[in-house]
Amino acid sequence: MEPFKNLFSPELVATLGAHLQAQLEDFDRERFEQSILAELDSLELKERSQLIADQVHMVLPASSEERFAILLAILHPEEGDVVADSDTDGMRGWGVMPLSMVVGQHSIEDFDAALDLLKEMTKRSSSEIAVRYLLLADQSRALAIMGQWTGDPSEHVRRLVSEGTRPRLPWAMQLPELIADPSPMLPLLHALRDDAEEYVRRSVANHLNDIAKDHPDLIGRLAIDWMIDADKDRQRLVRHACRTLIKQGHPLAMEAFGLLPPEVEVDALTIETPVVEFGTALEFTLEISSLSDEPQDLVIDYLVHFRKANGSLSAKVFKWTKFTLGSDETRSLARAHPIRSITTRRYYSGKQGLSLRINGRDFGDAAFDLNGAPG
Repeated sequence: MEPFKNLFSPELVATLGAHLQAQLEDFDRERFEQSILAELDSLELKERSQLIADQVHMVLPASSEERFAILLAILHPEEGDVVADSDTDGMRGWGVMPLSMVVGQHSIEDFDAALDLLKEMTKRSSSEIAVRYLLLADQSRALAIMGQWTGDPSEHVRRLVSEGTRPRLPWAMQLPELIADPSPMLPLLHALRDDAEEYVRRSVANHLNDIAKDHPDLIGRLAIDWMIDADKDRQRLVRHACRTLIKQGHPLAMEAFGLLPPEVEVDALTIETPVVEFGTALEFTLEISSLSDEPQDLVIDYLVHFRKANGSLSAKVFKWTKFTLGSDETRSLARAHPIRSITTRRYYSGKQGLSLRINGRDFGDAAFDLNGAPG
């Protein structure tokens, strides 16, 4: 698979150079392209985008009005296809990212016009990173404008309202004001929660999951409210928004999905492989009995407490099963969890642990030894 950074390729630079040449008098296209290509190979994706943005900024007029007119003119005339390649008709897809960075990084003095241009750019490639420069400069002003976009005909513009304001958007700078106080975003997210496009609703869910990392009770209460008379689309949104809270067993998030505190007894959590050789599986069984006179909906996860380099244990939650346990019913379950090399975890030999999480409450405690780990 070709490296992701190669999306910013010599071919893309040449396409951009041709479009700038058509708009700029006395434009030295060869010098522009060579100034980028001389460094391109040594850089990763974000650095390549920044390099291109810096060179574009240098050749554009100082006047915001003229600069914006040129950037608008070189955008692809077709809207909506945000993954298509730039071509002789205009810039779109990844080719727009450095152009949006020029707007975000160098246009604070012409705030409203800059947001209008980013709105046009996001119809051809998301402006979710570039818009954050304006949010950091003047959050209330930016949100007042972006709040008007929740009913925009373009799903890409509507998504930008949610995605561009995510307080902890991966690969982008954080938004400290919204991390500390997400309340300005709640009316906008509410306006988008039943959007016709899954693309937009998914962004709302991811935004709420970001907020949940700092304000779990707020999102727990919101989940309970949003689940009232919720259709299947909104239920999926809320479940995805609460995925971190559900793994943590947050009581309000569990309540939102009708998962009440369990009335159960774990009769036996038994490890069938007390010594696990690295590359095989941890096998365990469970017997769980109801203590309730009514049926109970249960979600059962398990936690493997992996040994770290310093000898302490760190728990990782894994999804297991969900079912309805009848009154006075006892049910037996079995599971095999493979322990093998993965890129996201380093294993260390020695004593490890296992426990259960049932409707957000922790039960049981067992231990096993891991041999032959590479750590």
